[in-house]
Amino acid sequence: MELGSSVSAVRSNRVLVGDEICPAVIVINDGKIHQILSHGDFSGACEVLDVGDSVVMPGIVDCHVHVNEPGRTSWEGFWTATRAAAAGGVTTIVDMPLNSIPPTTTLGNFRDKLREATGKCFVDTAFWGGVIPGNQLELQPMIQAGVAGFKCFLIHSGVEEFPHVTDSDLHAAMKQLQGTGSVLLFHAETEVQHTPEEDGDPTQYSTFLQSRPDVMETEAIRTVTELCLQYQVRCHIVHLSSAKPLKLIQEARQAGAPLTVETTHHYLSLCAEDIPAGATQFKCCPPIRESVNQEQLWSALKTGQIDMVVSDHSPCTPDLKKLDSGDFTQAWGGISSLQFGLPLFWSSASKRGFQLSDVVRLLSRRTAQLCRLDDQKGSLAPGYDADLVVWDPEREFQIKEASVHHKNKLTPYLGVTLQGVVSATIIRGRLVYREGSFCPEPLGKHLLLPQRKTQAQL
Repeated sequence: MELGSSVSAVRSNRVLVGDEICPAVIVINDGKIHQILSHGDFSGACEVLDVGDSVVMPGIVDCHVHVNEPGRTSWEGFWTATRAAAAGGVTTIVDMPLNSIPPTTTLGNFRDKLREATGKCFVDTAFWGGVIPGNQLELQPMIQAGVAGFKCFLIHSGVEEFPHVTDSDLHAAMKQLQGTGSVLLFHAETEVQHTPEEDGDPTQYSTFLQSRPDVMETEAIRTVTELCLQYQVRCHIVHLSSAKPLKLIQEARQAGAPLTVETTHHYLSLCAEDIPAGATQFKCCPPIRESVNQEQLWSALKTGQIDMVVSDHSPCTPDLKKLDSGDFTQAWGGISSLQFGLPLFWSSASKRGFQLSDVVRLLSRRTAQLCRLDDQKGSLAPGYDADLVVWDPEREFQIKEASVHHKNKLTPYLGVTLQGVVSATIIRGRLVYREGSFCPEPLGKHLLLPQRKTQAQL
């Protein structure tokens, strides 16, 4: 079957139907899942893609990706990011409003980004807008134009063109978002009276870690929970790294806050104790913390206190990582992992008693729900987009530079052996990736979210 061609049916001995793995045939019609049949019930005359014992399940929906186009295409771009996504079984990404120049903080800037992304996406792509000081009157026009929601920072973002917000900015934004059904995402760290990094050795990871203590996340999340309860606007905490604020989050939810929280593959896979001196490819904000904290994050995933897992793919050019000096305080904070999210998660999760149904829930269904794509993405059921990943959860592979499809190959995972090899990716019934090769033309589309009807419109 040629890359780029339409797939009429996929047969496997291991299809994830609901929470069960069973032999099945997925019949596809017009890019949608038409039927899921047992082998005996299928009698179609169409060509069938038979993948044997490979697992077939919904494609990954990664709702936290920094593509950086336009303006910083030397860091990444839609062409390379979405190819890497396809190679990793990711069928939908949601692009962050930064670090593109301009950032997605006005209707005009959003239109610029859509124009830049046209004809370059190998997977389906939705877009977050941004909240910055003074742009509250841009929010509703961006909702009408189809953004999935908005992101803001409670601390310096790392780039000048996306300043962090004050309390008054947040109240102004919340008033605009009330009743829209939209969601506000928070980079939840805030400055506290604590600056030990000046004293320590900047090439030691512990120096950087001490400069971003857990209390920075806890205090920021306290602000988020109060706003969420006051305005009843959906709020979401991105890339939770510390387990300490989990109690605050639980209490807010029990009090009626429409609050969700994600963590990332790096917080679940990497530990502060294992980061060598000068290894700035491990730097991100908030920071990778100790193994005890990591196990608490895994426990919170198991109990449902953490809702989803994303990549927070945040690449840059190698020079910005300051590998020559190994100075953690000066290096860009961000980790590249878009292509490897599924095997990264499975390699650790499978050892902790997680099932394939948990993978779909945490990496596909919940992420689709966050950006209101859950009526078309993240589930294997009739009527949903035929977005499928075909993979072998038992097979191991080593991450080598030659097989990395991100624009910049630097990642803390180089040389790491993972479990779970993606063999094919299907998007809306089209075969976009198979065994290391891509379809010649990008077949992804822009996902613009319809505005939620208000009671008055109904």
